[in-house]
Order: sequence, then structure tokens, then C-alpha cells
Amino acid sequence: MAHWLVKSEPFKYSWEQMVKDGRTFWDGVRNYQASNNLKAMKVGEHAFFYHSNDGLNIVGIVEIVKEYYPDHTDESGRFGMVDVAPVKPVPNPVSLAEIKAEPKLANLALVRQSRLSVVPVGEPEWKLLCKMGGVKD
Repeated sequence: MAHWLVKSEPFKYSWEQMVKDGRTFWDGVRNYQASNNLKAMKVGEHAFFYHSNDGLNIVGIVEIVKEYYPDHTDESGRFGMVDVAPVKPVPNPVSLAEIKAEPKLANLALVRQSRLSVVPVGEPEWKLLCKMGGVKD
């Protein structure tokens, strides 16, 4: 199974709101590479929930609960979305500074392609980030 990281600005949609909602659609992705990552997601896979712009840290883990389908907010009809549900919080949020300071994470897409809102996370990186965050995965 693949692993992912999805970004959200906490003032637009926070981890706390995700937990309160219990499930949401991940819409608004308008970058083709990020959209292709959404297309590759399968039900049951997990993604880190990352607060971007304000906070800059991994704060939770979500599960993909519905695969790619048309994004109702896209008037062009070219983009889609997936549905996600919260799995658990990250006990010790992992900051971008900590991620950048760890040499084993130098190739993480979050570091290399920082503008993408949906990125894959390799298995070794997933395990390391879980360890850094105090997550028993």
C-alpha cells in the first residue's frame, strides 16, 4: 500500500475540523501532478495531514475512504478529489524544520516539491516520520 501527505492551511481546513467532521472530500487541487497523486490513491491507504503556511507540521493521519471522482468545485471538469477520514492525531507534531534537518528525508517530495499539496511518501520515510511523531503505526 502506498502512503501520502496532504496539505491544508489550518485557517481553511484544520485537523481539528477534520476530526469534528469525521470525513470530508479533498477538493480544490488544481495542479496536474498533485491531481495525478490523488488519482493514484486507493481506499485503505493512509496520508499524513499536514498544516501548511501556519504551523508547518504533520498533525494527523487520515485514511482514503473513497477513490478519485469529479471535483464539484471545478468548473472545467478536469480535476477530481478523494474522500478521507481521520485515523489518529500525531502525538508529537513533526515540523518542517525537523523534516529538513533529517538527512534521511532529503528526497521527500514535501522537501523537494514544496508547492505540491498532495505528495507520495515512501515506506521508509513513512516509518521514520511516524517514529519522529510518536505514532505507533
